[in-house]
Amino acid sequence: MISTRAFLRQNGRFLLPGAALMFLSCFGQTFFIGTFAADIRADFDLSHGEWGAFYMLGTGTSALVMLWAGTLADRIRVRLLGPVMLIFLACACFALSQLTWVWALPVVILALRFTAQGMLPHISAVAMARWFSASRGRALAFATIGFMLAEAVMPIAVVWLKIRIDWHMIWIAAACFCLIMAPIIFILLRQERAPSSITSENSTLGMDDRNWTRWEALRHPVFLSAIPAMMAFPAFATVFFFQQAYFAEIKGWSHLSLVAVFPLGTASFGLSTLIYGWLIDRFGAARLMPFYLLPLVAAFTIHAWAPTVSWVAVGVILMGVAGGGMATLPASVWSEFFGTAHLGAIKATVAAFGVLGSALGPGLSGWLIDSGVAYESQLQSFAVCFAFASVAMIIPFARARRRLPTP
Repeated sequence: MISTRAFLRQNGRFLLPGAALMFLSCFGQTFFIGTFAADIRADFDLSHGEWGAFYMLGTGTSALVMLWAGTLADRIRVRLLGPVMLIFLACACFALSQLTWVWALPVVILALRFTAQGMLPHISAVAMARWFSASRGRALAFATIGFMLAEAVMPIAVVWLKIRIDWHMIWIAAACFCLIMAPIIFILLRQERAPSSITSENSTLGMDDRNWTRWEALRHPVFLSAIPAMMAFPAFATVFFFQQAYFAEIKGWSHLSLVAVFPLGTASFGLSTLIYGWLIDRFGAARLMPFYLLPLVAAFTIHAWAPTVSWVAVGVILMGVAGGGMATLPASVWSEFFGTAHLGAIKATVAAFGVLGSALGPGLSGWLIDSGVAYESQLQSFAVCFAFASVAMIIPFARARRRLPTP
């Protein structure tokens, strides 16, 4: 295994676009959109349940689109697909800044969630998993640094900016930033490595020394047992960030004091991502996958009863620890078990489940709040779901490891 310094020096021009796409995905992530929840509800006179329903409708539809669009990563180079998605994202950001019709809100949410939350991380992760084999874990870890930076900086920046400028202007600035970055990504990848569908010799084999198609993978116990985990993390982590303003309100804290602890989660996310990247390259993702959700059991239990922001900070740090696993393990697991020839199609389905989870979470939570169910009780039930999702993977993954190619 080459040193980290040598790895970065040799592969920086491929890692940087991956990190940039991860950073730009923030404009469709709930930790960013959630900072505008109160403003959007006020502008359109929406209840918690109505706003959650609109968010669920737009996000859920994007999950269906991902089933088809995600396969484009197998056929189109990142050099082209990434900038095209950034242009579409810029249009979505500008549309939200100018929106006056409440019926169009789910359409704009669909555009934001599909391009940013769905396609940009998908493109980045598929590229890292396919372009790198022996150093796949580290490649995914370093690409995820872009997402970590966005998660650390953007919520605080947005809350600070909203005190000084109209919130619509922030979305116009986001649109301009995406348009600036699109040609930069194109130029950085002028010598891009080819997808394995174009150069088949780059393909890595999975179980039974072969590449599995998407439909074969979907029927395998490994994939089926991982579905609860693939949905639970985005569903309930999305709820936490989606309801951040409401959470601060019911606790009697200022919104700014709450988002001020988010960088602690980003710091633990960063450290965890790098550690997971090293562990994946050392031991393989298959051994680690069933256990990465366990910190979330503790995190959401803490959130449920936290009397002060300091306790929430502990929970956020634990969320970051689990986030490092989520950022690196799944893409590596699908590569290990099913090969890389059809990785884009397989991961597109995984991404669709994740997007669907992130759609259902806010809709369910908003409906429960309107129905009088305490938010703290919801958080505790989420912790139970994480425990179940973790246990569900143990036996199927242990059995499937025996069929992996011999190193």
